[in-house]
Amino acid sequence: MKIMIKKDFWLAVGLLAGAIIGAGVFSLPFAFQISGLSIGFFYLFLAAAVYIAIHWMYSDIILRTEGEHRFVGYAKIYLGEKAAWFSMLMTIVEMIFVMTIYLVLSQSFGNLILASGEGIAKLLIFWFLGSVAVFASVKRIALLELLIVGGIFLIMIAIFGLGILNAENLRSLNFNYNWPAALLPLAPVLFALSGRVAIPSLVNILRNKENAKQLIWKSIAVGTIMPAILYGLFAVGILGLNPLPSEDSVSGLIGQVPNWILFIIGILGLLSLWSSYIVVGLDVKNILFFDLKFSKTAIFLMVVTAPLLLYLAGLQSFFGLVGFVGGIFLTLEGIFITLMWLRAAKRKLTLPIVLLLSVFVVALAYEIIK
Repeated sequence: MKIMIKKDFWLAVGLLAGAIIGAGVFSLPFAFQISGLSIGFFYLFLAAAVYIAIHWMYSDIILRTEGEHRFVGYAKIYLGEKAAWFSMLMTIVEMIFVMTIYLVLSQSFGNLILASGEGIAKLLIFWFLGSVAVFASVKRIALLELLIVGGIFLIMIAIFGLGILNAENLRSLNFNYNWPAALLPLAPVLFALSGRVAIPSLVNILRNKENAKQLIWKSIAVGTIMPAILYGLFAVGILGLNPLPSEDSVSGLIGQVPNWILFIIGILGLLSLWSSYIVVGLDVKNILFFDLKFSKTAIFLMVVTAPLLLYLAGLQSFFGLVGFVGGIFLTLEGIFITLMWLRAAKRKLTLPIVLLLSVFVVALAYEIIK
């Protein structure tokens, strides 16, 4: 019995860590270098604590609510019909922007494989293959999820290993505070550590175990902290290779790392991005089809053309898009979850909850003002 519990516990941890680890990590070295590493690592610690709380709140909402629901369903139950519609719209728009982020990053990884050729051509190939897979109804199989986590995990470990060999660059790292850019890393860190989508599956794995709530809390804590540690190692590795990293971390590796290593990183990165693109595209497609009853033509236009049109409209800054999604959509999501939990648990505002909400409010305000 204990062996089975441990197995399920680590399965739940891996599920959450896998959902968290993604494209957002590539925005962190640039943000940390601009703000100063002290501020960057402080936000990494803060965001890990915030998301342990948010992920736990969402798990508690699931445990307290009868029946199977999704994020929008919980919003409807605890915040009302208007909040449900707003959360659905917010989720769709957020995922389309996330797909645009993958398109932008695909160029950077494509350049690691083939430096020559137009970047837009590489992006269009990636977009076409991802769109075909979404509309061929490729199933969300474990292999795709494994590609996402495995590819980026290997990249992070390889970068850290290469980066710590450059002692001279590591000694020159900027740990000083850059107060004008003090809030710059907050939204990217929130984007990088969000794993709400994995919580329902995590709860289902552990809800029937002895001491289920305690196991769920521990798995959420471990599953959130592990990616944060990996992100910190990755940031150090990138800055060790290049003290002035590019916005996406990837472009700045050219000339700093042997070509054969760049090629492997490019392949792993594109595979993980492609699988992520499919997973997110399928989610948008299903919401539009099952929840909003859109026609196939409208779904095609939304899922296939919207990310590309956003890119062609000029939304081509990886760091800018990550900050926008993290600072607008994920802050609103965090606020929604907190308010839903207060209703579900019948709790009143306390100082810790106010402080938690203030993190999202500050990030949201900074992104709007910026």
